[in-house]
Amino acid sequence: MQVDMYAMVIIPLLIFFARVCDVSLGTIRIIFISKGIRYLAPIVGFFEILIWILAISQIFQNITNSYYYIFYAGGFACGTFVGIMIDEKLSIGTVAMRIITRKDAKGLIEALQTKNFGLTVVDAESSKGKVKLIFSVIKRNQVKEVIALLRKYNPKSFYSIEDIRFVSENLTPLKSSRSNNLFYNGFLSRRKGK
Repeated sequence: MQVDMYAMVIIPLLIFFARVCDVSLGTIRIIFISKGIRYLAPIVGFFEILIWILAISQIFQNITNSYYYIFYAGGFACGTFVGIMIDEKLSIGTVAMRIITRKDAKGLIEALQTKNFGLTVVDAESSKGKVKLIFSVIKRNQVKEVIALLRKYNPKSFYSIEDIRFVSENLTPLKSSRSNNLFYNGFLSRRKGK
Protein backbone atom coordinates (compact mmCIF):
# COMPACT_ATOMS: atom_id res chain seq x y z
CA MET A 1 0.00 0.00 0.00
CA GLN A 2 2.83 2.41 0.89
CA VAL A 3 4.63 1.47 -2.36
CA ASP A 4 1.46 2.17 -4.37
CA MET A 5 1.07 5.58 -2.67
CA TYR A 6 4.66 6.44 -3.56
CA ALA A 7 4.35 5.22 -7.16
CA MET A 8 0.87 6.60 -7.86
CA VAL A 9 0.94 9.94 -5.98
CA ILE A 10 4.35 11.14 -4.83
CA ILE A 11 6.43 10.39 -7.95
CA PRO A 12 3.84 11.83 -10.39
CA LEU A 13 3.58 15.00 -8.28
CA LEU A 14 7.37 15.30 -8.16
CA ILE A 15 7.50 14.92 -11.95
CA PHE A 16 4.77 17.55 -12.32
CA PHE A 17 6.47 20.11 -10.06
CA ALA A 18 9.89 19.40 -11.56
CA ARG A 19 8.48 20.21 -15.02
CA VAL A 20 6.81 23.36 -13.73
CA CYS A 21 10.18 24.49 -12.31
CA ASP A 22 12.33 23.59 -15.30
CA VAL A 23 9.97 25.12 -17.89
CA SER A 24 9.64 28.29 -15.80
CA LEU A 25 13.43 28.50 -15.51
CA GLY A 26 13.66 27.97 -19.27
CA THR A 27 11.38 30.97 -19.81
CA ILE A 28 13.50 33.09 -17.47
CA ARG A 29 16.67 31.96 -19.26
CA ILE A 30 15.24 32.98 -22.64
CA ILE A 31 14.20 36.36 -21.20
CA PHE A 32 17.73 36.90 -19.88
CA ILE A 33 19.24 35.97 -23.26
CA SER A 34 16.87 38.29 -25.17
CA LYS A 35 17.63 41.16 -22.77
CA GLY A 36 21.40 40.65 -23.01
CA ILE A 37 21.81 39.45 -19.41
CA ARG A 38 24.44 36.94 -20.46
CA TYR A 39 25.97 36.14 -17.06
CA LEU A 40 22.77 34.97 -15.36
CA ALA A 41 21.37 32.97 -18.31
CA PRO A 42 23.92 30.09 -18.01
CA ILE A 43 23.35 29.79 -14.25
CA VAL A 44 19.59 29.56 -14.76
CA GLY A 45 20.21 27.08 -17.61
CA PHE A 46 22.28 24.86 -15.30
CA PHE A 47 19.44 24.51 -12.79
CA GLU A 48 16.85 24.18 -15.57
CA ILE A 49 18.57 21.15 -17.11
CA LEU A 50 19.42 19.62 -13.71
CA ILE A 51 15.73 19.63 -12.74
CA TRP A 52 14.75 18.32 -16.19
CA ILE A 53 17.18 15.38 -15.85
CA LEU A 54 15.63 14.48 -12.49
CA ALA A 55 12.14 14.52 -14.00
CA ILE A 56 13.00 12.59 -17.17
CA SER A 57 14.95 9.96 -15.19
CA GLN A 58 11.76 9.10 -13.32
CA ILE A 59 9.94 8.73 -16.63
CA PHE A 60 12.63 6.38 -17.98
CA GLN A 61 12.61 4.30 -14.80
CA ASN A 62 8.86 3.85 -15.21
CA ILE A 63 8.60 3.94 -18.99
CA THR A 64 5.63 1.57 -19.13
CA ASN A 65 3.54 3.75 -16.80
CA SER A 66 1.63 6.12 -19.11
CA TYR A 67 0.13 7.75 -16.01
CA TYR A 68 3.47 9.54 -15.49
CA TYR A 69 3.36 10.97 -19.01
CA ILE A 70 0.21 12.90 -18.17
CA PHE A 71 1.88 14.52 -15.14
CA TYR A 72 4.98 15.26 -17.24
CA ALA A 73 2.90 16.97 -19.95
CA GLY A 74 0.73 18.72 -17.37
CA GLY A 75 3.85 20.09 -15.65
CA PHE A 76 5.09 21.40 -18.99
CA ALA A 77 1.78 23.17 -19.68
CA CYS A 78 1.58 24.63 -16.18
CA GLY A 79 5.27 25.64 -16.32
CA THR A 80 4.62 27.55 -19.54
CA PHE A 81 1.83 29.49 -17.82
CA VAL A 82 3.98 30.14 -14.73
CA GLY A 83 6.85 31.29 -16.97
CA ILE A 84 4.58 33.82 -18.69
CA MET A 85 3.43 35.13 -15.29
CA ILE A 86 7.05 35.43 -14.12
CA ASP A 87 7.93 37.35 -17.30
CA GLU A 88 5.10 39.82 -16.63
CA LYS A 89 6.16 40.27 -12.99
CA LEU A 90 9.86 40.73 -13.78
CA SER A 91 9.23 43.39 -16.48
CA ILE A 92 12.93 43.46 -17.36
CA GLY A 93 14.23 45.66 -20.14
CA THR A 94 13.34 48.60 -22.31
CA VAL A 95 10.60 49.03 -24.91
CA ALA A 96 9.89 51.44 -27.75
CA MET A 97 6.37 52.81 -27.69
CA ARG A 98 4.77 54.44 -30.72
CA ILE A 99 1.55 56.38 -30.24
CA ILE A 100 -0.59 57.76 -33.09
CA THR A 101 -3.40 60.12 -32.20
CA ARG A 102 -5.83 62.15 -34.30
CA LYS A 103 -7.24 63.96 -31.28
CA ASP A 104 -5.29 66.96 -29.96
CA ALA A 105 -2.40 65.40 -28.05
CA LYS A 106 -1.37 68.46 -26.01
CA GLY A 107 -2.79 67.12 -22.72
CA LEU A 108 -1.25 63.69 -23.28
CA ILE A 109 2.16 65.16 -24.16
CA GLU A 110 2.12 67.40 -21.10
CA ALA A 111 1.12 64.47 -18.86
CA LEU A 112 3.96 62.35 -20.27
CA GLN A 113 6.39 65.25 -19.81
CA THR A 114 5.26 65.73 -16.21
CA LYS A 115 6.04 62.05 -15.54
CA ASN A 116 9.50 62.55 -17.17
CA PHE A 117 8.99 60.14 -20.06
CA GLY A 118 11.41 60.71 -22.93
CA LEU A 119 9.48 61.75 -26.05
CA THR A 120 9.83 62.64 -29.69
CA VAL A 121 6.69 64.21 -31.17
CA VAL A 122 6.18 64.50 -34.93
CA ASP A 123 3.35 65.99 -37.00
CA ALA A 124 2.32 63.47 -39.67
CA GLU A 125 -0.35 62.75 -42.27
CA SER A 126 -2.44 59.58 -42.27
CA SER A 127 -5.05 58.33 -44.75
CA LYS A 128 -7.67 59.95 -42.51
CA GLY A 129 -5.95 63.30 -41.98
CA LYS A 130 -3.38 64.93 -39.72
CA VAL A 131 -2.04 62.96 -36.77
CA LYS A 132 0.59 63.26 -34.07
CA LEU A 133 3.25 60.56 -33.76
CA ILE A 134 4.66 60.24 -30.27
CA PHE A 135 7.73 58.06 -29.84
CA SER A 136 9.07 57.05 -26.45
CA VAL A 137 11.69 54.66 -25.11
CA ILE A 138 10.65 53.55 -21.63
CA LYS A 139 11.37 50.88 -19.05
CA ARG A 140 9.13 47.86 -19.49
CA ASN A 141 7.74 48.23 -15.99
CA GLN A 142 6.43 51.71 -16.95
CA VAL A 143 4.23 50.50 -19.81
CA LYS A 144 1.07 50.23 -17.68
CA GLU A 145 1.58 53.80 -16.44
CA VAL A 146 1.85 55.13 -20.01
CA ILE A 147 -1.19 53.13 -21.13
CA ALA A 148 -3.17 54.55 -18.19
CA LEU A 149 -2.27 58.08 -19.35
CA LEU A 150 -3.30 57.18 -22.92
CA ARG A 151 -6.68 55.94 -21.71
CA LYS A 152 -7.18 59.11 -19.69
CA TYR A 153 -6.14 61.70 -22.30
CA ASN A 154 -6.55 59.92 -25.66
CA PRO A 155 -8.52 56.68 -25.25
CA LYS A 156 -8.91 56.12 -29.01
CA SER A 157 -5.23 56.54 -29.84
CA PHE A 158 -3.34 53.72 -31.53
CA TYR A 159 -0.15 52.45 -29.93
CA SER A 160 2.40 49.71 -30.50
CA ILE A 161 5.12 48.40 -28.20
CA GLU A 162 8.37 46.66 -29.18
CA ASP A 163 11.11 45.17 -27.05
CA ILE A 164 14.52 46.81 -27.35
CA ARG A 165 17.69 44.90 -26.54
CA PHE A 166 20.03 47.87 -26.28
CA VAL A 167 19.62 51.63 -25.79
CA SER A 168 22.64 53.86 -26.44
CA GLU A 169 21.42 56.95 -24.58
CA ASN A 170 20.31 57.70 -21.06
CA LEU A 171 16.51 57.88 -20.72
CA THR A 172 16.57 61.08 -18.66
CA PRO A 173 14.56 63.82 -20.43
CA LEU A 174 16.47 66.51 -22.30
CA LYS A 175 14.38 69.48 -23.46
CA SER A 176 15.15 70.99 -26.84
CA SER A 177 15.67 74.71 -27.32
CA ARG A 178 12.86 74.73 -29.88
CA SER A 179 9.59 75.49 -28.13
CA ASN A 180 7.29 73.87 -30.69
CA ASN A 181 9.15 70.54 -30.94
CA LEU A 182 9.77 68.03 -28.18
CA PHE A 183 13.02 66.06 -28.44
CA TYR A 184 14.36 63.79 -25.75
CA ASN A 185 17.30 61.44 -25.28
CA GLY A 186 15.29 58.41 -26.39
CA PHE A 187 15.55 59.50 -30.04
CA LEU A 188 17.79 62.58 -30.13
CA SER A 189 21.35 61.83 -31.17
CA ARG A 190 23.98 64.30 -30.01
CA ARG A 191 26.48 65.30 -32.65
CA LYS A 192 29.97 66.27 -31.48
CA GLY A 193 31.36 69.60 -32.55
CA LYS A 194 27.98 71.21 -33.21
